[in-house]
Amino acid sequence: MRSCLRFLALLTCVFSLPVLVSAQAVDTLDPALRSRIDRVVTQVLQQTGVPSASVAIVQQGKVAYAHAYGRARVFNGKTTAQLATADMRYAIGSISKQFTAASLLMLQEDGKLSIDDPVSKYVPGLTRGDEITIRQLLSHTSGYQDYWPEDYVMTPMLEPASVEHILQGWARKPLDFDPGTKWQYSNTNFVIAGVIVEKVAGEPLFDFLVKRVFQPLGMKSVWNSDATKLTTPDATAYYRHALGMPRVAPKEGAGWMFAAGELAMTAHDLALWDQSMIAQSVLKPESYKQMFTEVKLKDGKGTGYGLGVSVHTVDGHQIVEHSGEVSGFVADNEVITDAGVAIAVLTNLDASAAASQVVRALAPMLLPGALKPEEQQALDIFHDLQKGRIDRTLLAPNLNDYFTAEALADFKASLGRLGEPMTFRETSTSLRGGMTFHAFSITYPNRQLRLTTYTYPDGKLEQFLIAPVQ
Repeated sequence: MRSCLRFLALLTCVFSLPVLVSAQAVDTLDPALRSRIDRVVTQVLQQTGVPSASVAIVQQGKVAYAHAYGRARVFNGKTTAQLATADMRYAIGSISKQFTAASLLMLQEDGKLSIDDPVSKYVPGLTRGDEITIRQLLSHTSGYQDYWPEDYVMTPMLEPASVEHILQGWARKPLDFDPGTKWQYSNTNFVIAGVIVEKVAGEPLFDFLVKRVFQPLGMKSVWNSDATKLTTPDATAYYRHALGMPRVAPKEGAGWMFAAGELAMTAHDLALWDQSMIAQSVLKPESYKQMFTEVKLKDGKGTGYGLGVSVHTVDGHQIVEHSGEVSGFVADNEVITDAGVAIAVLTNLDASAAASQVVRALAPMLLPGALKPEEQQALDIFHDLQKGRIDRTLLAPNLNDYFTAEALADFKASLGRLGEPMTFRETSTSLRGGMTFHAFSITYPNRQLRLTTYTYPDGKLEQFLIAPVQ
C-alpha cells in the first residue's frame, strides 16, 4: 500500500479456499520471446536479491503466459526452500484500488450513485465532505492526508484497526490542500471509497467484487489478505534490512488494508482482469473511458492519474498502470490497452523495485513492431558481440579492422555476463561526415550503457562503440 495501499475492518474471505487452485501455468509465447523473458526476470531477481517473481502476460488480448521464477520460500536454517509456482498467491497491494474504483463505476451504472456526488452524501462528518467528490477520492485530488506513506509496517499497524479509526485519524483533520488543486497519493481516499461501496451495495466490498468481477472472470484464486493471512502453500512475504538476508515480514493488523490494498491472487488471475480491461467486458465503455482518462486539476494541469490507475501515453500507446506494496510484497501491473498487451509481475520482498523493472523491460518486447529497424539491427549486433562474434558483411573497412580478435574477446567478456538488456532504445540521430549518427541507451537494473554508431548511405557501419554512462 505505502505508495499504494491500506484499509478496513475484518471481512470474511469466502471466495478462496485455504488450498491452492489448479495449476495456472500458461505458455503460448514464441520460444525466442520466452527465452528473452526468462533472461530478464532471472537477471532482475539476481541483481535485486528478491526471492521470487510470478509473471503473467496478455498478448493479443488473451493470457499467453504465466510462470513463476525463484523461490517462494527461502532456506533460513529453520524452513526449507520452496520454488515459486504459477498457482501461488501474492498480495497485490494498491493494485486493489482499481477494483474499488471499478466497483463504484458499476454502482454508477446501476443508477445507485454518481461519482460526482459529494462524499458527505454517504459518509457524514469528514473534513469538507460536502465539497469533495467520489471522483476526487478515486483520483487522489481530494486533499485527505495519506495514513500510510511509509515503506514498512509501523508498530501501531501490527494491531487490528477499524475503518472508523482510520477516518477519525486522517479524514477528520484539516486537508493537505484545497480539493481539486493538487494531486497527492493517499490511501485514506480509498478507505472512504470502500465505505461508500459497502453502504450503497449493502454488503462487504470483497463480497461485491466476488459476485460482480471475480466469479464472472474466473478469478478463482483471489483472497482477502486483510482479513486472513495467506496460506502456507502461497508465497512467503519477506523484508530485509539494507542489503541483509530476506527475513519473514510482519503481517499488518486486520483492517489496515481494506479497499486500498486487501487483495491477493495469482499473476494469472490478475492477467484475467487485465484481459477484461482490454476487452472492456466488465464495465460499460463510458465507465472505462472515465477510469482511463487523466483527471485534470482546477487550473487545468494534468495529474497522470485516472480513477484508481495511472494513465499516460508512450510512443502513441495508452498505458494503464499501477503498482502495489504491502508488508513483504511488491507488485506492478501494466496494461497497454490499444495493443492488447498486459504484464503482471508479483514479487515477495517489500521496498523493492524488481516488479517495475521487469515490467519496464518486458513492455518493449511485447509491443508489435516495438523496435525501429535501426534499433533491431543494433540489438542483433549487440547480441552477437555478447557471444564474441560479428557479422562482417555489415561493416565498412575501418570498423572491420577495429573488431580484432582482442576486441571481440573484450566485448564478449564484458557484455556477455550482463544478459538481456531491460531496454534498448535510440535516443538521438544526426548527420555528420556524410554518415548518419545514432545514439542508443541500453538499460540494465543497476547500470546504463551508451551505444554510438555511424552508418554510410549504403548501410555499412563505420562505428559501433559501447561505453558506460557515468
